[in-house]
Amino acid sequence: MPPACHHDQGKSMQAAGTYLLNGQPAASDPDGLRALAQANYGHFTSLQVRGGRAPGLGLHLARLRRGNAELFDAPLDEARVRAWMAQAAAAMGGDCSLRVTVFARDFDHRQPLRALQPDVLVAATAPVAAVGRPIRVRSTAFVRPFPHLKHVATFPLFQHRRLALQAGFDDALFVEGAGLEAHVVEGTVWNIGFWDGHGITWPEGPALRGTAEQLLQQGLDRLDCPQQVRPVALADVSAFFAAFAINANGVQRITAIDAVEYGISPGLDALLASATAQARWEPLA
Repeated sequence: MPPACHHDQGKSMQAAGTYLLNGQPAASDPDGLRALAQANYGHFTSLQVRGGRAPGLGLHLARLRRGNAELFDAPLDEARVRAWMAQAAAAMGGDCSLRVTVFARDFDHRQPLRALQPDVLVAATAPVAAVGRPIRVRSTAFVRPFPHLKHVATFPLFQHRRLALQAGFDDALFVEGAGLEAHVVEGTVWNIGFWDGHGITWPEGPALRGTAEQLLQQGLDRLDCPQQVRPVALADVSAFFAAFAINANGVQRITAIDAVEYGISPGLDALLASATAQARWEPLA
């Protein structure tokens, strides 16, 4: 095969993504992939990688350690997982979206306490560009089961987003309770923060505390921006000047929650950009 054709094929394979199951090409282990597809039991973390580095790598590894301890009573082989993450990212040229999923092919819901050796699927796909488009969200009464875990039971998240899109919104905002007294919890795959013109309010409630949220909070602390965590009812959202969504893909401004609309806040945009830039990118290897 001429070198040019070989190079084109390599580019095509890289674009499609790299999938490693326990450090080996996932396609070579169909039994493991079949087990992952059939048993909806596991946990994961997702991150953006640039130049073989990722922001908040320690937070992601801590999340995986907690998930392993709670779901499998097993430790995380951190060195091996990092090596597989670095291997997958390198196959994509160092820039990618990375997802690390931990499951156990021998898990049996009839014997959930049986000791197991967890399996690790590392998926590296094309990097996701930061999405700057503002979004309008619809409040939805829902609290994720075991919200402190980033588990693989994502069906309700995606279905609620689908229903919000059908209703003319861009995404769903989960709230606990009913009516205007319901408390804001989190978005489908993002955390939410509110701006009062002086500082940031983070809603208190049963939600997954994202790594991007934690990094942003650290960056805001370095900039001496006031922050507080407290309950935020739907009746309170109109008292804020602005709101934003935050996850591993970046920050998105929220222009409306139900019928409550927010205006432009250039000062907030600059603050969030500066706080995000404070994050340290750590090498995977």
